[in-house]
Amino acid sequence: MAEKAPLNIEELLAKAEKPSADAMLMHPFYKGKVEIALKSCVRDFDDFAIWYTPGVAAPCRAIEADPELVYEHTHKGNTVAVVSDGTRVLGLGDIGPKAGLPVMEGKALLFKYLGGVDAWPIMLDTKDPDKIIETTLLIQPGFGGINLEDLSQPKCFRILDTLREQAEIPVWHDDQQGTATVTLAGLINALKLVGKKIDEAQIVFVGSGASNVACSRLIFASGATPALCRVVDSKGILHKKRKDLEERKDEYVDKWRLCQITNEEGREGGIPEALDGADVVIALSKPGPGTIQPEWISKMAKDAIVFACANPVPEIWPWEATKAGAVVVATGRSDFPNQVNNSLGFPGIFRGTLDVRASTITDTMCLAAATALAEMAEKKGLTAEYILPTMDEWEVYPREAAAVAAQAVKEGLARAPMTYDEELKNAEEIIRRSRGLTTHMMEEGFIKPYTP
Repeated sequence: MAEKAPLNIEELLAKAEKPSADAMLMHPFYKGKVEIALKSCVRDFDDFAIWYTPGVAAPCRAIEADPELVYEHTHKGNTVAVVSDGTRVLGLGDIGPKAGLPVMEGKALLFKYLGGVDAWPIMLDTKDPDKIIETTLLIQPGFGGINLEDLSQPKCFRILDTLREQAEIPVWHDDQQGTATVTLAGLINALKLVGKKIDEAQIVFVGSGASNVACSRLIFASGATPALCRVVDSKGILHKKRKDLEERKDEYVDKWRLCQITNEEGREGGIPEALDGADVVIALSKPGPGTIQPEWISKMAKDAIVFACANPVPEIWPWEATKAGAVVVATGRSDFPNQVNNSLGFPGIFRGTLDVRASTITDTMCLAAATALAEMAEKKGLTAEYILPTMDEWEVYPREAAAVAAQAVKEGLARAPMTYDEELKNAEEIIRRSRGLTTHMMEEGFIKPYTP
């Protein structure tokens, strides 16, 4: 086998830093990433009498008589609110609702371009979970779904659980369910590449926030053995004797549960002790570099798998992990191979959920989406640098939507059932239109080309 060319660290670092530099130029150029555009025709000014008064009174009366008709007469069935208080934005922490707005706008852009879903950022100037719950419930008549985003823990768990119980539309926390779905898809294929079974794998979860709590739950549901796995928080490895968590177990319910079901051997210490002999590390913790050291990777099992997914900088640079012995390395960034990014999940998952008017998004629907993602990549041919589809392989989103819709129908959650093939065709048409619309607007100059 030919030796790989030596790594040019300076070039790799420059590549990693370029998106941030470009963002500071292009954000003020466009002054926002999304806008409202008309969907209905305006043939002449007489059409205003149809779309507004007096004609609009007719659909209003119809919806009053049968509330379900709101899905036929309005945008509700294709609209998602991206709700955030800005308390846990990317790897930046509590930066507030205004500073978090660029991220939520970006989320709305991805919803539209990748899934054909109309999304709008709703930034809340409160950290009070009860007010967040109340506000979200109050705005739900105008939306078909809710995407919770960048909420700090532990309140994010209660907010999600309460809203899923009380809301009449599907509520999803992308930092939990979205991250878990895409991570599981990548893990399925990474394990196939190295020839290891998920139920025998020692998996270390570095970080025990909302993302990794959800990752562990979905990965365990897919067949991993909790007793063989370890979870590390800022104070060390979780285990049954963690008195600090036992004393606050009513507040940190999920952490305490993980103390009971993982780390059967009772291993103590920090990240290096947890990684010793492990097959997989899934890190969603403090941005690096340096959060995970190369020498810790070198002590993992043969053919190690490293998911270093902190944003904006991974816990360890990919080239460092590879040099230390990792066979498969993934990050959360688009400028490196194997991007484990929620953008592969939520657009297609919401597309399928909205199209069959599912009342909620279950873990089994997420498992169906993860399987669809993994299978598409496998069909194209897995390599150490290709364990997941990329965002420009747009065909993955209709397939994901169809898998989610079919699972919702199977579980009796769909109010407008469709078969897999029906939703596949429907989703393809909607997503193709959305992408084509953006291309056309750029070609015609309605979206201006960026000029420095």
